[in-house]
Amino acid sequence: MVKKTIDNFNISQICDSGQCFRMRRRENEIYSVIASEKYLEIEQHGGECLFYCSEEEYEDFWKTYFDLDEDYEFYISKINPNDTYLKEAARFGRGIRILRQDLWEMIVSFLISQQNNIVRIRRCIHNICECYGESKVNFQGETYYTFPKPEKLAFLPEDGLKECNLGYRSKYVVRTARSIAGGETDLEMIRRMSYKKAKAELLRLFGVGEKVADCICLFGLHHLRAFPIDTHIMQALDAHYKRGFPKRRYQGYEGVMQQYIFYWELKRGN
Repeated sequence: MVKKTIDNFNISQICDSGQCFRMRRRENEIYSVIASEKYLEIEQHGGECLFYCSEEEYEDFWKTYFDLDEDYEFYISKINPNDTYLKEAARFGRGIRILRQDLWEMIVSFLISQQNNIVRIRRCIHNICECYGESKVNFQGETYYTFPKPEKLAFLPEDGLKECNLGYRSKYVVRTARSIAGGETDLEMIRRMSYKKAKAELLRLFGVGEKVADCICLFGLHHLRAFPIDTHIMQALDAHYKRGFPKRRYQGYEGVMQQYIFYWELKRGN
């Protein structure tokens, strides 16, 4: 177990922020997350966090995964003092961090996200992992499943993932898996690209549009310039930014501001 006191970190907010679909609340203040075949439980009380893993695993993986070396208070301090809406959104969601997640998993997750809600996306991802991932056992003695590699899904028929409740999105995922497994799409190359080039490459994938490409860039490549626009963001732009969001002011970390706005709109609507 690793105990840390961390500013601008709230595991509950991150869990509900729409960027990770293999994180869930287990009980009280304990959350679990599965990433890169690893399993973690986190318990948080105020700023004090307990990571149920070894010090080595925390330093080698989870510290980076949760982007804990970045100073998110710096981003918040740069908000225009006259922008009362964004100040309030950042205050409300100041514990959110942009996770450093696996690119392939994010491609699949946000292909599934189209015309979908967070609860259903989580269920779809769980079904895919249970059907096609590898089973592992966590420190509690419980079975969990890894995220399947592209090669595992590439040989399915295009409607093969309908059994996992993907509906019409099944063909998006299967065709993309085939493209990656067949070498037509090179994920390693995309990881090395700039935001602009990576987004252009992602837009070549079947089923990927502007919003999905930006989500993948933000959550799978950590391109903080990405600013995905969905219905929640569009609602905020229409109400508070008639001339468009002032991206130039927040150049290089527009995506952090996007998450504050998204979370604020999501939670206010509940």
